[in-house]
Amino acid sequence: MSTPNHRLDALRGDAAPVDHNARTIAALAGNPGCDRRAVLDAAGIHKQNTAVHLGHPAPFGQSPFALARARSFEELVKADGCAHLLRLLRDTLGLSIPEVAYTDIADVGGNAAHQLRHTHTRAELRRAAEDDERSCTLFDHPLLKLPVAGHEVYLEPAVIAFQIGGRFHIVEIKSFAIIDETADSAQVAAASRLSALYVYALKALFEAEGIDPDRVSHEVVLVCPKDFANHPTATLLDVRQQLASLRRQLSRLTGIDRILDRLPPDLSFTLDQSPAELARAIRTVEARYAPECLSSCEMAYFCRADARACGSLDALGRTTRDDLGGLESVDAVLDLVGGDLLASPEHAEILGQLRHVGAIYGEHTEAKAVAWAS
Repeated sequence: MSTPNHRLDALRGDAAPVDHNARTIAALAGNPGCDRRAVLDAAGIHKQNTAVHLGHPAPFGQSPFALARARSFEELVKADGCAHLLRLLRDTLGLSIPEVAYTDIADVGGNAAHQLRHTHTRAELRRAAEDDERSCTLFDHPLLKLPVAGHEVYLEPAVIAFQIGGRFHIVEIKSFAIIDETADSAQVAAASRLSALYVYALKALFEAEGIDPDRVSHEVVLVCPKDFANHPTATLLDVRQQLASLRRQLSRLTGIDRILDRLPPDLSFTLDQSPAELARAIRTVEARYAPECLSSCEMAYFCRADARACGSLDALGRTTRDDLGGLESVDAVLDLVGGDLLASPEHAEILGQLRHVGAIYGEHTEAKAVAWAS
């Protein structure tokens, strides 16, 4: 019997596996029930190249202007030994500025090698956790490590802040604006998932060092520009929900053999086959498409086309799909409303709501037509 690693290597063929990074792992938490993404990521498949071969490329990546703005804002927040950040931490977490010690782990004696920086990060964090006198510490450019589907992934959060009371907080610096105390929900959700990954990795490091992982707070400090200026402001994000989702998805990648057992033994996702052959192979793995996938998965446009082709309610979003629970397609919904599908007891309430919405829409359309006619 082949091992899961051999099966995953066979899916990939001769292509080298794609390394995970913080963003790809955080994106896993956005759709933890998707078998397709779990298999492709566990196998290290290059999803962007796969999507291009299938004729459904995804326009991913930030513009050079957005990247430059992000770098500029982070430099501002960290300037002068994190002066702005210290002020924000004082207000947000109740820190006392005179008690703060600042440590930069961007390199170790001029050596920026990942393994050396990670070892230094572990030593500094352990020392801070054990030293009661250093009541508040800032670590800049820390490097964490997390095993994902048999591969070691290095993660670099913006800052780890050590607060009075022995609690460690992840600080995430983002360049999207908070206007009138409100920010774009999709960007906040993405920042929450990324921050949850850093919290997860830091808890794992503490556990490996024999330190209580509960000393890592589930509240993350999010730093963003305020209103339309470049002035930084901070708020606390509770990432417990994202942590739970991340744990489930990483567990799925570790136990990927349960999904592989349901797939054909000769399945392959190599790009040396025709787009039609590759599409048939990809479709053997069940997807769980939602419109939110468009911002986090390279395969989203392919999966959306499939969902639309079969009239799946997934193409309308998770809220609509859940509200129409038990109905599997748009055609089934239309048949129910039109009377071609007999309403079962569990669908009677849904039918009533659909007809009510239809009546409101009809009245609105009629009133609009009258207004145009007059």
